[in-house]
Amino acid sequence: MEAIISSFLLVAASEMGDKTQLLAFSLATRFRRPWPILGGILVATLANHALASSVGAWVSARVPPQILAGVLAATFIGFGLWTLRPDTLDEAERTDRFGPFLTTVVLFFLAEMGDKTQLATVALAARFGSVVLVTTGTTLGMLASDGLAVFLGEKLAARVGSKGIRWAAAALFFAFGLVSLWAAIRGGT
Repeated sequence: MEAIISSFLLVAASEMGDKTQLLAFSLATRFRRPWPILGGILVATLANHALASSVGAWVSARVPPQILAGVLAATFIGFGLWTLRPDTLDEAERTDRFGPFLTTVVLFFLAEMGDKTQLATVALAARFGSVVLVTTGTTLGMLASDGLAVFLGEKLAARVGSKGIRWAAAALFFAFGLVSLWAAIRGGT
């Protein structure tokens, strides 16, 4: 139980205000369907954190921090631009192409690559020696913190104009992108 509880607490706390929590908020305001988004977060996190706990140490030891920071900068700025794109399609058309579940799975999996929670998962797995228990704890931590954003995002979207929400979310993505770009220029994360 110590591995699950420690993993849960570390990831839940580190996700507060993280880019994936912002992504959860953005997806909730975009699709307004919380359960498929939470399902997508679950699938993406299980896949990502299982990968992190089994091969993440190998990747982090061989990919220079400067390159990881550069990729993250491009990702954040891309999310910011995507967030600014106004919704012009109605709900049925918007979800027919990829839908909230598949969109969430892909975006969350990619957003977690090289993220602090992925790297924390590597460290936790090394400490506790259990891929299953650590992946369980980190996944539950992600669901707890990002679930708050999903349900808060849905409630805010119903009360606040989507343009204001889009601009605020995009501004946060751009800020994360600039911080990552600065880290890439400085030579690491």
